[in-house]
Amino acid sequence: MTATRHDTTATTPTRSTARRIRRLDRAGAAWTALAWLAGLLFFLPVLWMVLTGFKREVDAASNPPSWVFTPVLDGYRQVFDRDITPYLLNSLMASLMSTLLVLLLATPAAYALSIRPVAKWRDVLFFFISTKMLPAVAALLPVYLLVKEFGLLDNVWTMIVLYTAMNLPLAVWMMRSFLLEVPPALIEAAAVDGASLLATIRRILLPIVAPGLAATALICFIFSWNEFFLAVNLTATRAGTSPIFLVGFVTSEGLFLARLCAAATLVSLPVVLAGWIAQKQLVRGLSMGAVK
Repeated sequence: MTATRHDTTATTPTRSTARRIRRLDRAGAAWTALAWLAGLLFFLPVLWMVLTGFKREVDAASNPPSWVFTPVLDGYRQVFDRDITPYLLNSLMASLMSTLLVLLLATPAAYALSIRPVAKWRDVLFFFISTKMLPAVAALLPVYLLVKEFGLLDNVWTMIVLYTAMNLPLAVWMMRSFLLEVPPALIEAAAVDGASLLATIRRILLPIVAPGLAATALICFIFSWNEFFLAVNLTATRAGTSPIFLVGFVTSEGLFLARLCAAATLVSLPVVLAGWIAQKQLVRGLSMGAVK
């Protein structure tokens, strides 16, 4: 009797633990299925865009949509016939140069706002983020008049400066959150060893926050690559970027969906490629500042 009661008492927690584990497994499977469903919903428009690029214009504009079709390359031929290369080069130059300038300016600024806080650093941070609250359309007229006065309309360097100013506040906030993850003991040890400020940033801070630096660079690159409002108002033919090239396919006469999707697929490839190459650094960088 005593042995039987003891066995029953011992097995009760085991059964309860097993039921709890099964509930957790079911909840994990449900969240996994929900994540896959959300991912597929976000990916479906992209897949539809890629497939539409291989359709004829008649099939692309059919209603209901044609799921079975013969792939053709007419849309891509029309894209290359309109010379997409200068627009891609302008976007690449504006995005890369502005991203480089943003990193060069944001890293020391974030250092001064995190590891060596300046006076009234909260006010400085609020000023940075408050610049993102101004609607772009409100700033367009003074920017346009200033650029026109200096004769810099339709100039790629104008877009580089504007993209730098556009992404700098976000980069400062991101880099600050990454630098806050650096142990203060490392900075103190470098100071005891007599390392200068530049040596500390180059040899200690940058290797530690390299994933965060890559995440910041990729996000700034994507924002610059996709920017449309400033580009459509300040550029024309010489400094037109890839979003401006896409708008040229939209017309009120005739069909254009197939070649527009083909052009959008080509324009999306550099960003997708950059994200695929930097995916490990992106995940690590975004998780570095998650707690802060």
